[in-house]
Amino acid sequence: MTEEHAVVIVGAGPTGLVLAGELALAGIDVAIVERRPDQELAGSRAGGLSSRTLEVFDQRGIVDRFLAQGQVAQVTGFAVTRLDISDFPTRHNYGLALRQKHIERILAGWIDELAVPVHRGRELKGFVQDDAGVTIELSGGETLRAGYLVGCDGGRSLVRKTAGIEFPGWDATTSSILAEVEMAEEPPLGVHRTARGVHAFSREQYEIRDGRIIFAREGPVGVMVTEKTAGATSEPTLDELKELLVEACGTDYGIRRLNWISRFTDMSRQAAAYRKGRVLLAGDAAHVHSPVGGQGLNTGVQDAMNLGWKLAQVVKGVSPEGLLDTYHAERHPVAARVLRTTMAQVALQRTDDRTEALREIMSELLGMEEPRRRIAAEMSGLAIRYDLGEGHPLLGRRMPDLDVLTADGPVRVFALLRDARPLLLDFGAPGRFDVSPWAGRIKLVNGRCDDPWELPALGAVAAPAAVLVRPDGYVAWASDGASDGLQQAMNRWFGA
Repeated sequence: MTEEHAVVIVGAGPTGLVLAGELALAGIDVAIVERRPDQELAGSRAGGLSSRTLEVFDQRGIVDRFLAQGQVAQVTGFAVTRLDISDFPTRHNYGLALRQKHIERILAGWIDELAVPVHRGRELKGFVQDDAGVTIELSGGETLRAGYLVGCDGGRSLVRKTAGIEFPGWDATTSSILAEVEMAEEPPLGVHRTARGVHAFSREQYEIRDGRIIFAREGPVGVMVTEKTAGATSEPTLDELKELLVEACGTDYGIRRLNWISRFTDMSRQAAAYRKGRVLLAGDAAHVHSPVGGQGLNTGVQDAMNLGWKLAQVVKGVSPEGLLDTYHAERHPVAARVLRTTMAQVALQRTDDRTEALREIMSELLGMEEPRRRIAAEMSGLAIRYDLGEGHPLLGRRMPDLDVLTADGPVRVFALLRDARPLLLDFGAPGRFDVSPWAGRIKLVNGRCDDPWELPALGAVAAPAAVLVRPDGYVAWASDGASDGLQQAMNRWFGA
């Protein structure tokens, strides 16, 4: 018997988990297929959350779960230049140091609360889509049927390959081995730049004090070392790691046990299309790049936030299928920019004298106010702007988390977005706007806001008289008092 769902997501990484949560909040029957038997994650992945990712978790009321287990830190930067965002107009003017295995564990707990079924220990074998849905074949002979299939299955995505979506980009120019080992001798913890490349030593446990990472004195050692050439296709070995360490450091520090080993490169590719019929891509399945700058996980979470409410509305029949095309239109340019910034940072990490000179000049530029604000806003995810046309500076940008005084008392904007529904905030006389044709879809809140309206990098903007906010927290319409364009915006984004 074939099990049926409205949406099936392949991959229970951060992107897949967030997307499942968004769909579940909208009342959509969603299930996840995950090849791992549990949420355990071997090896090293992402190491933190950006300011904007913390904001979207705040919009759903779960940010405190991450803050309780991570360490607030100044982790925003460009290549080796650290960028301060402590003056940015956001409640989360910082990054959060937290390893991906903990991020996934927290998100898995969230979707458990939302009763999302997860088919663990199952691999995707293939699928066939037709006009009515997608038939999905899993390992073990199981078959699922879904209205839509979303590939959140990483850079080697079988969903992307089976759908026939091209993955153009740039081959790797650098390659590094990552490993966790036990050593007889204590290595110099931290990041080291030499003529032979970059290498680093760390430990699982650490504290951040005054912006500095203080590693634990005991425990396995995390190792990163640059390889001589890029393009290796075989799995890295302990002997290769020892050889590279001896070349870089003169010793392998007496490695006596290998816990895990992997390789990463700066290969940069992006799916030509984020959607093909009833199949969609998100996260690393849609874009891969160097981990420098910490953009990968955070970009995937933003993909999920953008796609979730749109897919939910299409599944419910509230919006036409064409709404899904705005997912590619909005997110593809964002990831293209991420590829560009990561490639630039990789170039700045080279260790020759000419690159060192360029790096010094870049550091001087980023020490200036305007470049610092512009690049820091981009690296923290706070500068995202979707092209929704001309209009108020807020249009297409994240809605600030202001304090709004309502008839029921003060409330934060993000608290009004907890249920993942569209929000019309009216700061004028009650009754000006009629949203009754969208009753049950759009939440209308009347109130007053005395806070200054500021946006990262842009600064102060004129306070609107009313603003329409999408479930992902981005402004779909803003007005100085007139209702011009409101009905068109509600029709466009939330159904006729």
